[in-house]
Amino acid sequence: MFNLSGKVAVVTGGGSGIGQAISTLFGRQGAQVVVLDRDVETARATAAAIVSSGGRADVAVCDVSDAADVKSTFDTIVGQTRRLDILINNAGVAHVGNIERTAEDDFDRLYRVNVKGVYLCSQAAVPVMVQQGGGVILNMASIVSFIGVADRFAYSMTKGAVLTMTKSVAIDYVKQRVRCNCICPARIHTPFVDGFVKKNYPGREDAVLQELSDYQPMGRMGTPDEVAHLALYLCSDEASFVTGQAYPLDGGVLNQ
Repeated sequence: MFNLSGKVAVVTGGGSGIGQAISTLFGRQGAQVVVLDRDVETARATAAAIVSSGGRADVAVCDVSDAADVKSTFDTIVGQTRRLDILINNAGVAHVGNIERTAEDDFDRLYRVNVKGVYLCSQAAVPVMVQQGGGVILNMASIVSFIGVADRFAYSMTKGAVLTMTKSVAIDYVKQRVRCNCICPARIHTPFVDGFVKKNYPGREDAVLQELSDYQPMGRMGTPDEVAHLALYLCSDEASFVTGQAYPLDGGVLNQ
């Protein structure tokens, strides 16, 4: 089950955190993984780990918010692989602040990466998938796609857009056998979270990490591997009847 042999998977933001976990697991399950990231070093390290474990992986350096860069990168990928079976729209950025503490530059930065990036990469992938007879797009949304979270105004805006883009792509291309779903995690403990807490809450790191853990009724944050295993199911043939859905991975948050 969950065999991805013969499939080409592009993972944006694949060099670290959730993207790294997805890239590594998909490589282990037989996919040819393209680790797409702005940071060439982390992308190379992730790809090297996949290859050293017997998998197949390539690196693509790309700014998902730049239309010309996305088009050129996907043209190169498809030119080399001749197909594109799975796209994971994982690349994203965060911001802390309510509407009064969200500058226009902050708003635009989050929109460019979290919304426009999903649009551009999906727009590049869909025609390839349609031509080859099908494919899977999996977007990384958030529980803030469903509920309000304090001081996450701009981030919530972008993840609401990801949810509705997911449903739109799913309904528009269901007859062409292109499935599109999204995962909606609560807090996931990644190196990004550690760095974010260190930068924004100096001297309070342990207390803030505990607060982030306590937010989930299970009393902890999720792990990148837990997200990756759900991603594997949704991108596998075992989920061939699933499209247009948003899957919470939230430690019980939405049950409160």
